[in-house]
Amino acid sequence: MTNKTALITGASSGIGKELAILHAKNGDNLVLVARRVDKLNRLKEELERQYAIKVSIFEKDLSQVGAALELYDEVKFANIKIEYLINNAGFGLLGKFHELDWTKHFTMINLNMTALTELTHLFLPDFIEQGGGKILNTSSTASLVPGPLHAVYYASKAYVTSFGNALAEEYYDKNITVTNLLPGATETEFGAVSGMDKSKGFAKTVTAKSVAQDGFDAMMRGELDSISGLTTMQKIMLWMLPFIPKRMLLKNVREFQEAK
Repeated sequence: MTNKTALITGASSGIGKELAILHAKNGDNLVLVARRVDKLNRLKEELERQYAIKVSIFEKDLSQVGAALELYDEVKFANIKIEYLINNAGFGLLGKFHELDWTKHFTMINLNMTALTELTHLFLPDFIEQGGGKILNTSSTASLVPGPLHAVYYASKAYVTSFGNALAEEYYDKNITVTNLLPGATETEFGAVSGMDKSKGFAKTVTAKSVAQDGFDAMMRGELDSISGLTTMQKIMLWMLPFIPKRMLLKNVREFQEAK
C-alpha cells in the first residue's frame, strides 16, 4: 500500500509545521510549500530522518498572481498525487483600514482568499478523478464576526469558512470532505507579524501543536468545522453571538483588538 500525500501551504512554521509533523507520524508523504526554503529544508531533513516518508519542498510566495498555478503544474510535473490539500498559508494586519498600506491589503487578499480558492479549484478535479480526497482550510474564529481594526483579515476568513462549508455540501457525494479549522489566539509568528500579539485578544494563547491536532482529527473525521483554542469565556461569548446587538458586538470586538 502506497503512502498518501499531503500538500501543506504555509508549512515552514506554526500550525502548518505542526500539521506536517502529524501527517509524517501518520505515514503520509509531504509536499511542503512556503517562502522560507531554508526552514522547509530543515523540516524535510528532520521528518525524513524520523519517519519512513518522502518530503518534497516547493519555495513559493502564494500571494503572487500565478503562483498557485505554478505550484500545481510543478506538483503534476513531479508526478505527485495529492490526497490531502491543506490550505494553511495566510496572514493578518492590525490597524485602521485607511492607515494600512493598500499593497499589504491586496497581498493579504491574494493569499488568504485567492490562492486558497485557486488551489482548491485546481486540485478538486484530481480528487474527483481519483475517487476522493480531503481538504483542510485554516480559517479563524475571526470568521464568525466582523473585525474592527482587523477588517480585511476578518472578512477574508469569513470567506474561507463560507467557501469551505459550501464545497463540503457540493462534493459530499464524491467522497471529498472539506473541513475548516477555526483557531482562537495561537502561539505562532502570526501574532507578531499582524501586531495582534499586543492586543487584549492575545492575553491567553494556546499552542500551535494543540490547534493542529484538532484540525487534523477533524479533517480525518470529515467534520465541517473545528473550533480550537478558546477559553471558557470565549466559548460562552461564541454561544451568545446570535443574541448580542451588532453595535455592542462591534464595540466588544474592537476592544478585543486594542492594546493590552
